[in-house]
Amino acid sequence: MAYVKPEAVVDQMIQAGAYKAGLSAKDLLIRGFLAGSLLGYAVTVAFSAIAQTDMRIVGSLVFPLGFVMIILLGLELVTGNFALIPLAVMERKTTLGRMLYNWTWVYIGHLAGTFFYGALFYIGATKLGAVPDPKVGSMIAKVAENNTLGYAQLGFAAGWTVAFVKAILCNWMVTLGAVMALVSQHVIGKIMAMWLPILTFFALGFEHAVVNMFLMPTGMLFGANITLWDWWFWNQIPVTIGNLVAGFTLTGLALYMTHRKQPEAQGAQVVEEAA
Repeated sequence: MAYVKPEAVVDQMIQAGAYKAGLSAKDLLIRGFLAGSLLGYAVTVAFSAIAQTDMRIVGSLVFPLGFVMIILLGLELVTGNFALIPLAVMERKTTLGRMLYNWTWVYIGHLAGTFFYGALFYIGATKLGAVPDPKVGSMIAKVAENNTLGYAQLGFAAGWTVAFVKAILCNWMVTLGAVMALVSQHVIGKIMAMWLPILTFFALGFEHAVVNMFLMPTGMLFGANITLWDWWFWNQIPVTIGNLVAGFTLTGLALYMTHRKQPEAQGAQVVEEAA
């Protein structure tokens, strides 16, 4: 059947988490690098659409293309792994150490990939500096400032709280996107299912750690008045923590608690159905 039931989806989440935890550092770096680059592409396509239409919803409609490519190519996205690998640890199909190993190497891969694409995009958009203020570049710089200095103006407690909450709201949708890709056995079904939650998070302007790995340093290239400290302290650190909390609790753990069928429960259901 094309549709995969939730109980089977949770089984696949556990299996996927175990598989991802067993990958080598080389694979994690390469797949993380490619995923970061593809998200950079997705952001620039979305911002280009917004620049041409002055409508954020248009950019939101096209942004999920990056996520779709990542999932269909079997690449590594750390924010999705926040939901999957902990379940494999809970099922004792991998270890805490392997989970942290995955997250660390994929995170490093994302940083390299987003930096790489961001530098290439800057060269292409400015024509090696001949066009000093391209519209999309200015948009990226403005977002970079708003999502760092905007939080700093609120003060530590309020600024971190807002960034953290927006990161929770973001990765709740992103991890649902990763899970929704498992509900269908057909490529078109997978694409349609994962498109919806990714569109939602981008349309609402929430905070995604990997997207920000592209936005902040690329924004600095385009003249954003922020520092590395501003980027990491006011955005990257609280956003990563919020993404982790949401991925594990609101998607991974929540679905696991309600849909994971233990062997004894499965046996009882079989007996009941036979009776």
